[in-house]
Amino acid sequence: MVKTVRVAAAGDIHAGTADGDRVREAFARVEEQADLVLLAGDLTQHGQVDEICVVADACRDLAVPVVAVLGNHDWHSDRPADLVRALGEAGVVVLERTHTILPVGGVSVGVVGVKGFVGGFGSQWANFGEPLFREAYAETTRDVDGLERGLRAIEGCGLRIVLLHYAPCEATLVGEPERLWLVLGADRLAGPIAAHRPNLVVHGHAHHGSFEGDVDGVPVYNVAVHVMGREFWVFELDAARQTPQLPLTVEES
Repeated sequence: MVKTVRVAAAGDIHAGTADGDRVREAFARVEEQADLVLLAGDLTQHGQVDEICVVADACRDLAVPVVAVLGNHDWHSDRPADLVRALGEAGVVVLERTHTILPVGGVSVGVVGVKGFVGGFGSQWANFGEPLFREAYAETTRDVDGLERGLRAIEGCGLRIVLLHYAPCEATLVGEPERLWLVLGADRLAGPIAAHRPNLVVHGHAHHGSFEGDVDGVPVYNVAVHVMGREFWVFELDAARQTPQLPLTVEES
């Protein structure tokens, strides 16, 4: 039985209608390198259906499963349901405060997907004040609750992965102006991660952040393409050891 699973991850692809060839070629290359593909949100520039169709078309005939969350750009045109539908028709599993369990190379791989939201770090945002502020706090609470439920649901899986758009820790935001951290992630997302200790956490959103961080020793990677400097990063996960190995790079072809 195969115990090593190669997981390719990327965020902030920001596909436009003229990017079909670029996106299709990137996915075709990574198909040869990975057993599972994760997309960490901001798949489009402005959340338009014709933009998401560029990504959907690139995924449609892949032989490996693709799991995604949406990002803030994907919500910009207020059409998230249409984007999810287009991706689903192409075989992409889109998660929002939900989870999926996939058989990959003889290993059960559980993925919890949550877009995440704002809130900052060190109690920058509290459940107090005007209704709009309290609703923002409540939105992040719903994400935290969804993450907790999902992690409980995949506890028995051989490998457990958290897929986010917003950051759950400060370390992967280093490089971004600290005044922006409030809107780049929330440390409240770290609670379920620290409690359940998945094998891997990936997110995007912070284009000028840092690649590697952790939540209480759980590895966290910012896989925004701007940070990685490449189209995908491939992580080799050892189900027998239950810990992530050093990441493997995807060679340009």
